[in-house]
Amino acid sequence: MIAIYPGSFDPITLGHLDIIQRGCRLFDKVIVTVLRNPTKSPLFTVLERVEQIKLCTQDLPNVEVDSFTGLTVEYAKLKKAQVLLRGLRVLSDFEKELQMAHTNHTLWDEIETVFLATSNEYSFLSSSVVKEIAKFGGSVDHLVPQQVALDIYRCYAKNHPGTTHPSKTNPQTRLNPLILDQET
Repeated sequence: MIAIYPGSFDPITLGHLDIIQRGCRLFDKVIVTVLRNPTKSPLFTVLERVEQIKLCTQDLPNVEVDSFTGLTVEYAKLKKAQVLLRGLRVLSDFEKELQMAHTNHTLWDEIETVFLATSNEYSFLSSSVVKEIAKFGGSVDHLVPQQVALDIYRCYAKNHPGTTHPSKTNPQTRLNPLILDQET
């Protein structure tokens, strides 16, 4: 069975990865789909987000990463998926997601939505929270994969020159020697 995990993933967080990993145990294939949302101002381009997710999920053999513009159910039909995978953090997520699941089902009655409750350690986590912390110079190393954290720091250093880079002040958070070589 094929599941689509749609979202903006701007940026992908450890909470998103938790849902992807758990989805991989439930479904034959999980297609992580970066949707273009015209109502949001993204930190990263769609292509950058796709590449970040590919890097983060390279050890999961049943994950495919793609992008799409349009209705999620149309993409699901295109990919012959039977399930939309969604993560739930809090009650307000459930209300919004349930409404969307019902709407999607009216658009295509062969699609089902499966909700996974977020693991406790990620119940507070959202991409918006990550961006807010990083914008003001806080460390996001414990909220997103390492390479994504570095991408975020680079982005805010470029767009907000006064923003400090927590990883530069704490060398222990910079674990990849290839990245160190690229920056010098």
